[in-house]
Amino acid sequence: MPCAKDAVVLEKPQTRNMTASAKGTAEAPGRNVKRKAGLNRAILAKGRHGFKRACENAARRTGTRIVQVDPAYTSQTCHPCGHVAAQNRESRSVFRRVACGHRANADVNAARNTLTRGWTNSLLPE
Repeated sequence: MPCAKDAVVLEKPQTRNMTASAKGTAEAPGRNVKRKAGLNRAILAKGRHGFKRACENAARRTGTRIVQVDPAYTSQTCHPCGHVAAQNRESRSVFRRVACGHRANADVNAARNTLTRGWTNSLLPE
């Protein structure tokens, strides 16, 4: 039986921002327009809305809450100390906070931040 605190945490999809055109203008034409168009098709084909709908249906049956959080800066935030800086990303896959010494896989660190935001948000009344 689910606990009253049970929640599934999802990032709010920023699909509109992610699929913006790279076309540019006549004065400043875009670069890699074909590559960006292909990326946009791939993003739109992933079906994030369908995944969210499936989660909502399952949550309704089990009494679990769906909590959506803003993903902004989750990949740049140090999970243990909360410091936010672009320099915390050593590379695409490595997160390293020099001041506190925390080092982790960048995706794992971001997922922990997303989960923390979700739990914080799930404590708020609906």
